[in-house]
Amino acid sequence: MLLASLFGVVMGLILGLTGAGGGILAVPALVLGLGWSMTQAAPVALFAVGSAAAVGAIDGLRHGLVRYRAALLIAALGAVFSPLGIYFAHQLPEKILMILFSLLMVMVAWRMLRRERQQEGPSDHGHASWGQKNCMLNEETGRFDWTAKCTATLAALGAVTGVVSGLLGVGGGFLIVPAFKQLTDVQMRGIVATSLMVISLISAIGVIGAFHAGVRIDSLGAAFIVASIIGMIIGRRLCARVPARALQAGFASVCLVVAGYMLFRA
Repeated sequence: MLLASLFGVVMGLILGLTGAGGGILAVPALVLGLGWSMTQAAPVALFAVGSAAAVGAIDGLRHGLVRYRAALLIAALGAVFSPLGIYFAHQLPEKILMILFSLLMVMVAWRMLRRERQQEGPSDHGHASWGQKNCMLNEETGRFDWTAKCTATLAALGAVTGVVSGLLGVGGGFLIVPAFKQLTDVQMRGIVATSLMVISLISAIGVIGAFHAGVRIDSLGAAFIVASIIGMIIGRRLCARVPARALQAGFASVCLVVAGYMLFRA
């Protein structure tokens, strides 16, 4: 119980600090730390990630940072495609799921270690740092210009996020955050807040699907979930004080070590 609580706090803390990444540590924590199977761990991880992300999203909504229309579109497509991921998760052998998850962690670590270009502008309503991006903010309203290209881009992101979420039990923030940085001119504070809202919505859909399939959460899972919410609250308070680069490097290193161990176990 103590171990489950500790893992939950760490996951929530990372999610609160980065808006992504916490969920990708939740499944390894349950599989390697508590000895659960991938199919057991995925719904509990999703529940924990979604609950913690909801706390962060509410905080973002209070400060007007969430791009809620974009978040709702991504989550809606995620809802449609998440059951497909859950179906494949129950068809694939445990070994294959562990290998897929390990490769996913390596990809996330690689993206974290790459040096990102500095984005100018202190406000949330920024300008594109290069060229015309797929989704641009209107300078007068501060909202997205909803072109066909922008709508299709966000819908595709939602579909991919939904499948990966259902398959591996992750919230999808590791996809949403870099995609928003690459495809929109929203500044980082808005990206993190929007990512947390999407994660909470997609995770909720995945959890409902898992419960419908007969999955139940025991006391260990409940402790992990509650602890993750506490970690999120702490992370949101600390996010302005922790150097982003140090956080990214540390998180990427942990991902590589855990991925290596999961591959070895598989």
